Amino acid sequence: MTLPIKIAPSILSADFANFGAECHAIEAEGADWVHVDVMDGHFVPNLTFGPAMCSAIRPHIKGTMDVHLMIAPVDPYIDAFAAAGADIITAHLEAGPHIHRTLQAIRAKGKKAGLALNPGTGIEAVEYLADMVDLVCVMTVNPGFGGQSFIAAQVEKVRRLRAMLGARPVHIEIDGGVTVATAPLVAAAGADVLVAGSAVFKGGSATNPAPYGANIAAIRAAAEAAR
Repeated sequence: MTLPIKIAPSILSADFANFGAECHAIEAEGADWVHVDVMDGHFVPNLTFGPAMCSAIRPHIKGTMDVHLMIAPVDPYIDAFAAAGADIITAHLEAGPHIHRTLQAIRAKGKKAGLALNPGTGIEAVEYLADMVDLVCVMTVNPGFGGQSFIAAQVEKVRRLRAMLGARPVHIEIDGGVTVATAPLVAAAGADVLVAGSAVFKGGSATNPAPYGANIAAIRAAAEAAR
């Protein structure tokens, strides 16, 4: 299954004082999705956004709001993020004992369900969840902070995961260390959604968004050329 390349800038690298304008800017410059990294300071060593912030930026996003929950427990917050306007809600395999139930709960709210895997997590459990997910997010850094270096060993995980998913129309999303140099590696292995933070936002601003467009176009071109 070959799905079109999508670029999903992470607003973790945007101007925190200007999120609405930043969301407008990246979409106008070619972003396919807006990626929101939710961290709780417990499951991961950082604290970022909650449902209220997602609700605040939702009117500023025309397309897909892709919400990545790096929190534990997850289940008590699914309703709140669904109500806040998330289109995709991704939970970590490692964040709770009953991931099947979590995916059921996300879908019950009418949202697309994502499953995230940390770098040290294998893909074996995905086999039993493959028909319940719309997206599998492969972490190519340890979750918690932006700007980390890409973990090259994850490329083979992506390749094996794409083979396991077969003809299912399930997105494989890459989160962490995506650049013009690393995008071709994961695209060639079968990934189709690339989350990029600093690689998209570097050099630009909401009032000078042209660099965002150039960065998005460069990442997309590098990924597509590798297919």
